[in-house]
Amino acid sequence: MKEHHKPQKTAIKKTVLVAVFLGITTLQAHSQDGLAGIEEANRQVRSYFDAGTSLMYAIGAILGLIGAVKVYQKWNAGDPDTGKVAAAWFGSCVFLVVVATVIKSFFGV
Repeated sequence: MKEHHKPQKTAIKKTVLVAVFLGITTLQAHSQDGLAGIEEANRQVRSYFDAGTSLMYAIGAILGLIGAVKVYQKWNAGDPDTGKVAAAWFGSCVFLVVVATVIKSFFGV
């Protein structure tokens, strides 16, 4: 019985070696220059940044409109914390606009 298992173990070892060899050659075929990959990622991020900045400005505008309606409702209702709510909404809108502008100028995009 031991002789029967020996050819089977040898076949398994050969199969594993072939699989490892194919895996290594596949990795070499798919690898690329690291610097080229970093440059491509940099180019792609920079190409999407203008759209992202415009999106942040649009979100800031929508939040400004929503905040204006909320503050108007509180003001008409005579709520005593209207100033606090107005400052919070205005601050969030300014934060979005400032962050988008600062990141844009900081990274030179």
